[in-house]
Amino acid sequence: MSDTELYDIAIIGSGPGGYHSAIRAAQYGAKVALIEKKNLGGTCLNVGCIPTKALYASAELIQRIRENGEELGVSCDIKLDFGKAVERKNKIVSELIGGIAALEKAWKNDVFMGHGKILGGNANDGFEISIEGEEKKNIKAKRVIIATGSSPALIPAFNIDHDRILTSDDILNPDFKIVPKRLLIIGAGVIGCEFANIFSTFGSKVIMLEYLPSPIATEEPMVVKELQKKLNSLGIEVHVSQNVLSVDSTGTGVKATTCSATVPRDQLESAEKSYFEADYCLVSIGRAKESGNLGLEELGIETARGSIKVNLKTLETSVKGIYAIGDVTGGIMLAHVASHEGDVAVANSLASLGGFPVEERITDYKVVPATIFTSPNIGSIGIRRKQAKDLGYELVMGRFPYMSLGKAKCMGEEQGFILILADKKTHKIIGASCIGAEAPELISEIALAMQHGLTVHDVAETIHSHPTISEMVLEGMEDVFGLAIHKKGRPIHH
Repeated sequence: MSDTELYDIAIIGSGPGGYHSAIRAAQYGAKVALIEKKNLGGTCLNVGCIPTKALYASAELIQRIRENGEELGVSCDIKLDFGKAVERKNKIVSELIGGIAALEKAWKNDVFMGHGKILGGNANDGFEISIEGEEKKNIKAKRVIIATGSSPALIPAFNIDHDRILTSDDILNPDFKIVPKRLLIIGAGVIGCEFANIFSTFGSKVIMLEYLPSPIATEEPMVVKELQKKLNSLGIEVHVSQNVLSVDSTGTGVKATTCSATVPRDQLESAEKSYFEADYCLVSIGRAKESGNLGLEELGIETARGSIKVNLKTLETSVKGIYAIGDVTGGIMLAHVASHEGDVAVANSLASLGGFPVEERITDYKVVPATIFTSPNIGSIGIRRKQAKDLGYELVMGRFPYMSLGKAKCMGEEQGFILILADKKTHKIIGASCIGAEAPELISEIALAMQHGLTVHDVAETIHSHPTISEMVLEGMEDVFGLAIHKKGRPIHH
């Protein structure tokens, strides 16, 4: 292969947006180059979604045995071995990285390990890209998709030293096998709550500091209240409305200084302070877009605070022929959104070239499920009650508890509920939240219904297998009009 070999598409970054895009483009018959500076799979596979879920599986098993084992007829002494859990996590990550490499090879995509930078060019003549890794080389591509993702923000006040004061990347390092006696977590969002659940289960005393007045503030207040019960039962302290002014390493531990989040910025020095000490600190707030040293400024690609600006429908940047997807655009920072955007960017790239069996596409963000792997799980989709009211919807709502479902009782999974929101006029589903066993899977059924504009009646009139957890969706839909079989109440006639 010469240094100037021409590709139909070059993709910079191999996370769930990038590697997905490379395979999709190859499926349409394109010649593809995939460039990755570190590890195939990006943040999600190496230090994000996958490793946390592997550790969560261990924590979930421990919790189930502790909480339900005796009742289910299983009595045993539990020996905790976080090191083995980490080794299993590492093995899963390694196998999945190998799986991606095998898929790219099967589709005859060329994978280059190194830092990719666009040197110049245009949509008519192609773009030249340098790749700096163990070897240096240049390639050309008719179209480029930037999928470089994001990384933990290194906030100066938190003095992140990657030793005692850690990022999520650090704590998911393959060699990190420590269970701190005391773990301080800054940020009680999705990442913070997931790690709190994992480490408290393995024996850490976890203290969380959150700037907002509630943990996971994006979720329904009823869901947050239910999660808080579980956090309390695990002995996790959650301190809300805390402005963390600084975090310092003491050599053998860490110390955080906070004040109330309501204190104006010009009064911080004189504000009453609180102090929190622990052995380690995990900083789980903020992510920086990986847009540096890509050649953006030289090409004239517009950015805003590190995010690459794109046409929100086509995902093309301000330079024709170059697209950007995933976290680096500053949009919805979810792996499955990056994959969807990859499909759109590939379709538009190849359609603009012509000669490929694909038509132009636009993004569709109206139905995006979100999941949180705490214990119990959380899944949500669409808008929340407050948003619905602010938008002028007249709502009807259904709510069904796990404790009323036969399968949930059999499993010993009686905590939580599902909440369904519908438009009173059209009966169409506009949102749903669920906290409990298999909540993310249940939300997927509702996502399909919302994507196709179904009403609560359409779902409720669909036969669901019994006994299953999926009957939570059926009964939740029925309860919108007071018709849930296994819940007391009077029907609402509409």
